[in-house]
Amino acid sequence: MKRTLIITLPFLFSVLFLAPMATFAAARSLSLGSSGSDVVTLQTTLIAKGYLAAGKNTGYFGPLTQAAVQKFQCAKKIICAGAAVDGYGIYGPKTQAALQIASATTQPATIAGGSLTARATGAFEVSGWAPYWRAASSTKDILPHLSQLTSVMPFGYSVTTSGKLADTAHIGEEPWTSFIAAAKQNKVKVIPSVMWGNGAAIHSVLSDTTKRIALEDEIANTVKQNGFDGIDIDFEAKQAQTINYFSTFLKGLYQRMGDKLVYCTVEVRMPLEDRFSPGATIPADATDYANDYAEMNKYCDRVEIMAYDQGTIDVRLNAARSAPYAPVADPGWVENIVNLAAQSISRNKIIIGIPTYGYEYTVTPLAGAGFQYKVLWAFNPNYATQIAAQLGITPHRTSANEMGFIYDPKVLAAVAPSGENSTQTQQATASTTVVQNLGSQVDTTQPFNYMTWSDAQAIKDKVDLAKRLGVRGVAIFSMGGGEDQGMWGVLK
Repeated sequence: MKRTLIITLPFLFSVLFLAPMATFAAARSLSLGSSGSDVVTLQTTLIAKGYLAAGKNTGYFGPLTQAAVQKFQCAKKIICAGAAVDGYGIYGPKTQAALQIASATTQPATIAGGSLTARATGAFEVSGWAPYWRAASSTKDILPHLSQLTSVMPFGYSVTTSGKLADTAHIGEEPWTSFIAAAKQNKVKVIPSVMWGNGAAIHSVLSDTTKRIALEDEIANTVKQNGFDGIDIDFEAKQAQTINYFSTFLKGLYQRMGDKLVYCTVEVRMPLEDRFSPGATIPADATDYANDYAEMNKYCDRVEIMAYDQGTIDVRLNAARSAPYAPVADPGWVENIVNLAAQSISRNKIIIGIPTYGYEYTVTPLAGAGFQYKVLWAFNPNYATQIAAQLGITPHRTSANEMGFIYDPKVLAAVAPSGENSTQTQQATASTTVVQNLGSQVDTTQPFNYMTWSDAQAIKDKVDLAKRLGVRGVAIFSMGGGEDQGMWGVLK
């Protein structure tokens, strides 16, 4: 599951913060005389919004379409006079972005002025994922604390490319059988996760009615035959074209589950104002989503938002926080993504995912151009604290209120030659970004390594935030035994 994977899950590691969305190509501008399928799409949207008469989606951008675009531009205060050379009557980047936002009635793209669903009324829930790749340490870690939990989500299943359910964890064997029995004895719900991260295969299966229905049946039957309390659907890396097929799958599964619960784990969706700098051209595909929040609100009993792996993706916080800044999850960032989701999803269903791990970067200060961050790997906290102890460094609170420190890798190599750090993690695919920061917490002009991680205090910050935002609860990723054990004292 998830984009953040610790050393023991080599086949799923990927990094969220690759190229900024602003680097993607925008759709072509349309004006008088244009024709094509994109003109039909524009006209259909203008008809739906009341700017163009019904039946005028001909595919030709004529005077009526131009007048409709002008009317929309005036209404949205983009431009309201002038010649075409000034953009009036032209469906260019600013107008494209504005029309997409205006059309996103069930898919809000911004938190500006959006109204939220009602605050949660149910009991506050605390859940967590139990990784199968650390089955022994995970179950041992959780067992003494079952009374603090509402549900546990063992990484139990995946899906083959042909659409068949695969018991990845061998969940009918030890230590899972004893663990599940103990959970039931403590009245803790057991909701295994079905993790699938192959976007092309997901689309192929879900767009095939026969395969989709077969998968719905297989999952529902597996839940009922094993006496689970529900299932957690964690289909990641889906394509935008899969959005309706995925909604249909969730609907079919929900109908088959009866009184069993359907949890839905989803990637973060950021507000446009956090993804793009003021005045930036917003690409046409910026709101092409793979998850329909309104449909998920209908067919998911819980929506667990993976509110982590922030890195350098938030342009506003990058500029506002002091360097080095590439957090796992800044509370300010989490608040914005939750408030965006809460415009479409009942807060009685929203669960905030909380990380228990960290990231290491190489950071290069750039003269007059901020900092260049290259992610190296994810790690469990012990990895960082071991290095800090070897170097005589005291970790401190970062500007995201996580724990962190910087160090010179050459000094570490001299103190602890390669191979002496027993908890060293798996290397990630190289990802480099350049960002501006408010200022530096360190006085250095040379490259350095930066570690930042989520400790018990950072976890408490998210628990407190969840309660303040009025959502249903939190879910910990992950409870594998490598997290800051102080976590259990703040999960209340």
